[in-house]
Amino acid sequence: MATEEPGAVRRKSADKPAKSEQTRALILETAMRLFRERGYDKTTMRAIAQEAGVSVGNAYYYFAGKEHLIQGFYDRIAAEHQAAVRPVLDAETDLEKRLAGVLRVWLEIAEPYHEFAAQFFKNAADPDSPLSPFSAESEHAREAAISVHREVLAGSKAKVPAELAQILPELMWLSQMGLVLYWVFDSSEGRERSRRLAERGARLTTRGVALARFRVLRPLVLEVHELFIDFLPGMTRGGTEGGTGDGTKG
Repeated sequence: MATEEPGAVRRKSADKPAKSEQTRALILETAMRLFRERGYDKTTMRAIAQEAGVSVGNAYYYFAGKEHLIQGFYDRIAAEHQAAVRPVLDAETDLEKRLAGVLRVWLEIAEPYHEFAAQFFKNAADPDSPLSPFSAESEHAREAAISVHREVLAGSKAKVPAELAQILPELMWLSQMGLVLYWVFDSSEGRERSRRLAERGARLTTRGVALARFRVLRPLVLEVHELFIDFLPGMTRGGTEGGTGDGTKG
C-alpha cells in the first residue's frame, strides 16, 4: 500500500490555512468595497457573501457579523500601519519627527477608506458598540496602535521619567484618536487640514513630554491619565498606582 511522503503531508497542511486566509481576506475586501459603495447600514452579510462568491454560512464562519468585519478592518489598518512606519522609526530619533511621521503614515493608509469611515462612525461613536475603539472587541487593534506609540517614545532621544514611560504612549494614542475623529469629518482637499493637525499635534505632544520631565508637573500627567482610565473603557492602569512604570511598586 502506497504511503504519502511526509513532505506532501506538510504541503497539504500548509495549503489548508493558506486557503482559509485567502477566503477570509476575500470576504473582508468585498465587505469594505460594499460598505464604501452602499454604506455600512445598507450592506448585509448576505450581499457580502454573494459578491464574494461564498455561501452565507461560510461568511458567518469567518465573521460572526458586520461588526466583526469592522474589527477585521481595524486589525488590517493597525497591521499596515505597524509595517509602514518602519522607515520613519528606523531613520529618526527626534520625538516630534517620529510622532509626526507616524501620524502622517496613518493618514496615508486610511485615506482610501475616508468616505466609508464617515458612514460607520455613528456606530463606532456609541461607547457600547463593539465598533468603538475602546470596546473589548477592539482590544487587539488598540494594543497594536498603542505599541507603535511605545516604540515612538522608546526610540526617541527624549528623556522620559520611568513613572511616565508606561502611560505616555496611551495618552499619545488618545491624541491620535482625536486626529482620527477630525479626519472622519475633514472635507478639505486631500485631507490637508488633517495633515496640518497631525504636524501641530506632534509638536504640541513633544512639548508636553518635555514638560513632563519636571517633577512638579508629573502629578498632573498622572491625574490626566487617571481621568481617562476611569471614564474610558479599555484603558489600562499601568504605572498609575504607585508604580515605577516597569510594573513594580515604587
